[in-house]
Amino acid sequence: MARYLHYDVFTDRPLTGNQLAVFPDPAGLTEGDMARITREMNFSECTFIFPPEQAGTDVRLRIFAPEGELPFAGHPVIGSTFALAHEGFVTAPRSRLILGLGIGPTPVDVEWNGTELAFAWMTQRPPQFGPTLEARDRVASVLGIERTAIHDKVPVQEVSCGLPFLFVPLRSRAAVDDCVLDPRASAALLRDAGLASRGVFVFSVEPGDDEATVYSRMLGTGREDPATGSASGPLGCYLVRHRLVPAGQAGRMVSRQGVKMERPSRVHIRISGTPDEITDVKVGGTSVLVGDGRITRL
Repeated sequence: MARYLHYDVFTDRPLTGNQLAVFPDPAGLTEGDMARITREMNFSECTFIFPPEQAGTDVRLRIFAPEGELPFAGHPVIGSTFALAHEGFVTAPRSRLILGLGIGPTPVDVEWNGTELAFAWMTQRPPQFGPTLEARDRVASVLGIERTAIHDKVPVQEVSCGLPFLFVPLRSRAAVDDCVLDPRASAALLRDAGLASRGVFVFSVEPGDDEATVYSRMLGTGREDPATGSASGPLGCYLVRHRLVPAGQAGRMVSRQGVKMERPSRVHIRISGTPDEITDVKVGGTSVLVGDGRITRL
């Protein structure tokens, strides 16, 4: 049997945010078992918490998507940190732990409300700003929108803080909601441009009544993602680099994601440094436990 905790991540309300199954004691599970369990759960990711493998880390966290193991992902790190607190592995007043990921040691800073974990901040790698795409007509066609919906003052660009995503700035929140990704056309666009992006991230900085800095969607080739931590660090870096947010707001940004698919999420982003020299990238949020179960047969 394999016990798991079901979290909704980047939210404080059950049945919203991004779903995650965390297996806190996966001893005896093979890599094949973990892959099959992840496909069975049918969430965007599952995590499996093992004893540390590397000096200076607290645990080894393995992250699986239905397509296979990932070196790094955002909401699995945040949700697994809440699971570690729930299981008593990390307790107040401790302020930091180091997770061993496939990408390497990853710091997570934690904030407490008494003895309850209230918030977690993961540190991501410094940004790598990749190629820009000038083929806006083709990008618009891939997204099923008019070319005029794409912001013409800033680029369509690949950015990575560990995993690359293609960022498409749109003029309005309505345009973000209007997007319908053509998976085949998207794959061909990325291939022809020589990009390794994991998905197309569309967003708008148009203000709304939710006080979010940016309104966003992550459109993958398989499914839409309601909250994408690994893309939110690069998103924040893009916003700062291209001066879409005021300098004083870089340390307190919020990405509102998942609204269109009725799983609203709030992803917090902190960027330090200057537009030309970003020195620190953090993505944070909260999580809510919604279930505790067991896989009884493998």
